[in-house]
Amino acid sequence: MKFATSLIALLIVLGGCNSAKDFPPAENAFDAGREFIDGCLKGNFDKAAFYMLKDETNLAQLEKLEADYQKKTKDEKEKYAAASIIIISNDTIDADAQVINYKNSYDNVARKVKVLQQNGKWLVDFKYTFDGNL
Repeated sequence: MKFATSLIALLIVLGGCNSAKDFPPAENAFDAGREFIDGCLKGNFDKAAFYMLKDETNLAQLEKLEADYQKKTKDEKEKYAAASIIIISNDTIDADAQVINYKNSYDNVARKVKVLQQNGKWLVDFKYTFDGNL
């Protein structure tokens, strides 16, 4: 099971490398968060993965989110894709970390994503959405 998860994670990472030409790097934390959220809402999980910190936990969470998305009806997918991102707050933790509190106009559920700068790249630490630890 662990081997299968690792293999899937590797394939996602390698697949993300091929799509790097399709997505511009985020210029700041807000851009990274917005692009990640937009990818998730529209079912573009290659885009979401591009703007995400790639570690085992994040990849597993994104895989679960994609599986849940695929179970939605066509109507629900269309409503999520058409939804607007509503920023509740954008909190700076330090020079290399921000937390974006947001909801979308379709389901109106408040969520958070943490965005980190690592090696000059702004990336979403998706696991923060689930564990909430700074």
